[in-house]
Amino acid sequence: MLHPINLWLALPYYAAAFAFGYLLGSIPFGLLITRIAGTQDLRSIGSGNIGATNVLRTGRKELAALTLVCDALKGTAAVLIAFHVGGQDLAVLAALGAFLGHLFPVWLKFDGGKGVATYIGLLFAFAWLAAMCFGVVWLLVAALTRYSSLAGLLASVASVLFLWWDGYLQEAQLFAVLTVLIWVKHHHNIARLMAGTESKIGR
Repeated sequence: MLHPINLWLALPYYAAAFAFGYLLGSIPFGLLITRIAGTQDLRSIGSGNIGATNVLRTGRKELAALTLVCDALKGTAAVLIAFHVGGQDLAVLAALGAFLGHLFPVWLKFDGGKGVATYIGLLFAFAWLAAMCFGVVWLLVAALTRYSSLAGLLASVASVLFLWWDGYLQEAQLFAVLTVLIWVKHHHNIARLMAGTESKIGR
């Protein structure tokens, strides 16, 4: 544990790491990519979300794939850069900032994406095996149910359990918080899943 004086001295660095992560995470790649490609405003179609799933509703699979990669990489970059500059604690704060930036970007009146792609990018930065676990669970659930939202929700829980099981205790605590946020952001999807009205993959 840091001495109170050392903690006080470290606070500006912690704040800078969080702010850096937030600004990087708040870049709305889905909106920017579709706008550059000349499609209609992403917020006016489908769910109105700025993530890759809604980009796919434009009919441009390549734009959806690019959005997915960019939203993931901004999380990865935030963690790796912060870790290089100041170590694990700064990386964790940058990760939290990047995730919150994606969910609540200041540029879009704090109305952002649901966080799955950025979550995956953060996982890759901290523990790539946990990211692989996420991917395997997502694919299995999606193949069995054809619900993308359900696959993401269950995969996020599986990732936290994997991190805890594999000894990544600090990361498990971080991703437990992020998983709760993902579930909160998916509350409409959860309601539709319970009602049996959630859209399936391919429909």
